[in-house]
Amino acid sequence: MSKKSKRAPLQLTEEELKKLKSIAKSRTLGGSPVERANILLYYYEGLSIEGVSAKAGVSRPTVYKCIDKALAMGYEAGLKDLPHSPKEPEITLEAKAWVTNLACTKPKDLGFAAEVWSRQSLANYVKKHAEANGHPSLRRASKATVHRILKENKLQPHKIKYYLEKRDPEFDRKMREVLLVYQDVQLENKKDEKDRNMTIVTVCIDEKPGVQAIANTAPDLPMVPGKHRTIARDHEYVRHGTASILAGIDLHDGHVFAQVQRRHRSREFIELLKELNEYYPEGVQIRIILDNHSSHVSKETMGYLATRPGRFVYVRTPTHGSWLNLAETLFGKMARSFLRNIRVKSWDELKERILKGVEEFNENPVIHRWTKFALLDQPKS
Repeated sequence: MSKKSKRAPLQLTEEELKKLKSIAKSRTLGGSPVERANILLYYYEGLSIEGVSAKAGVSRPTVYKCIDKALAMGYEAGLKDLPHSPKEPEITLEAKAWVTNLACTKPKDLGFAAEVWSRQSLANYVKKHAEANGHPSLRRASKATVHRILKENKLQPHKIKYYLEKRDPEFDRKMREVLLVYQDVQLENKKDEKDRNMTIVTVCIDEKPGVQAIANTAPDLPMVPGKHRTIARDHEYVRHGTASILAGIDLHDGHVFAQVQRRHRSREFIELLKELNEYYPEGVQIRIILDNHSSHVSKETMGYLATRPGRFVYVRTPTHGSWLNLAETLFGKMARSFLRNIRVKSWDELKERILKGVEEFNENPVIHRWTKFALLDQPKS
C-alpha cells in the first residue's frame, strides 16, 4: 500500500460507504460524480494522494479539492462543486462588435493579399490589434473564441455564396419573349406535319469557349479483367490550346449545327449563320434565340445580315439569362458524352472529334424542349 497522506482519514458509516460504492458503479450519473466517488473510495481505502491520482486518472489538484470538501463537509460535498458567484463576461459587447465588424471587412481592404478571412487568420489579426483598438479582453483570443463570436452573429467570412444580379431592366419582358417562342414551338411541334407552319424555324445558338486540347504524355493503359477495373492514365499531360464550339440546335427536329474555331469573333459567328442559311430552303425565316455577345450585332455581322434581308430574326435572352437558352442543354450533353475525359494528339484532332460527335448526335437527333412554363405566370415587374 502506498504511503498515507498527512490529511485525516475519511470516516464513513456503512450506509455512506454503500451509497458511495453505488455511485462509483453508476452508468447514468455522468462523469464527475462517478469520478469523485472513486477518488473518495480510493482515499478511504488508504491510498496516498499520488496513489489516488494515478488510479483515478486525474490530477492531484483535483484529488485535493474532492477530499478536502469531503473532510470538511461530508462525503456528499466531495461529490459536488462548491457554489460560486458567476464571473462577469470577460469579452465585452464592444469587443464582440469589433470582431464582427472585422469579419464583415475583406482582409484585402486591410492590406492583406487574401480575399476572405479564415477563422485562424481573423483570430491572429484580432490578437495582434485588440489592445491598440481598446479591447484588451481579446489579446489572447483563440480561433475558438473568434468562432463563437461569429457563430453568435451567424457569420461565415470564410465562405462566398453566389447570387445573380438582375442588371437588365427589361429582364422579365425579354424572358417572357423567349418563353413565348418556346411555347409557340411546342404547340407547332404537336401539329401534324401537313398542318405545320413551314415558313419559320427556330434555332437556339450559343458558344462553349475554352474546350482544351489536352494530349497524353504516355499511352493510356487498358482494363484487364480480374486485375485492372479501369483505364489507367498518366497524370501528366500537354496542352495544345483551346477551342470554341459555336453551336445551334433546331427545336423542331433536333438537328445540331456546329463550328469549331480557335476564336469567337464576328467572322466565326458569320460562318455559323452561313451554315444555317445553306441548310434551310429559301423562303424559310430562321428565328434565332441567342445571347448578347458583341459579335452578334457587330458591324461585320450586320453587314452579312443585310445581304439576306428577312432571312434571320433575333430573339435575344436578357443579360445574365443564358440559362434561358436551350443550347445550354446541348453543351451539357456534349460534356457528358464525347467531351468527357477527352484526350487528343493535336488541336486539329480535337476539332475532328467534336465534329464527329455532332455527326453522331445528328444520326439520332433529340428534340430539346422547355418545360418551365410556370415562369410565364409570374407577375410582370
